[in-house]
Amino acid sequence: MLLIRKAIAKILLNKIMQIHEIQPKNKSKNRKRVGRGGKRGTYSGRGMKGQKSRAGTRKKEPEIRRLIKRYPKLRGYKFSPLGSVFVVNLSILNKLFDENSEVSPKSLIEKGLISKNTKKSVKILGEGKIEKSIKVKECLFSKTAKEKIEKAGGSVEDKKKKDDRKNS
Repeated sequence: MLLIRKAIAKILLNKIMQIHEIQPKNKSKNRKRVGRGGKRGTYSGRGMKGQKSRAGTRKKEPEIRRLIKRYPKLRGYKFSPLGSVFVVNLSILNKLFDENSEVSPKSLIEKGLISKNTKKSVKILGEGKIEKSIKVKECLFSKTAKEKIEKAGGSVEDKKKKDDRKNS
């Protein structure tokens, strides 16, 4: 009986995992370490001198220098992300303006469509429908916008023609 107990105890001890028996589920891959001498020769696949051959460095270009290089090297250059024209579509004019109202840069500033302190001109594009007759002054416009405004019974005054009247 004693022999049987000792045999069972031995089997149980063998079944219980010991700390020195723990192994990882997947074997880790060894990364190739470059530049340690050996069979690759003197420079170990890194070339000769330079930033790439040194240990612990990555080739980087400073961020600010890259941004500076992008800007055009012209005197008086001013960055304007949106271009030199404010774009307004007919669908917006139809929602915000009443029948027989006048549309000009001043009225667009009052409605909050364009910003106050700007030297940009306003261009009206023909996207959307317009059912109200409006008078457009001091604005640029596309061909389709002009056709749609006149079709709805409105009027369009060219910016160029108004400038010509001032000169005469």
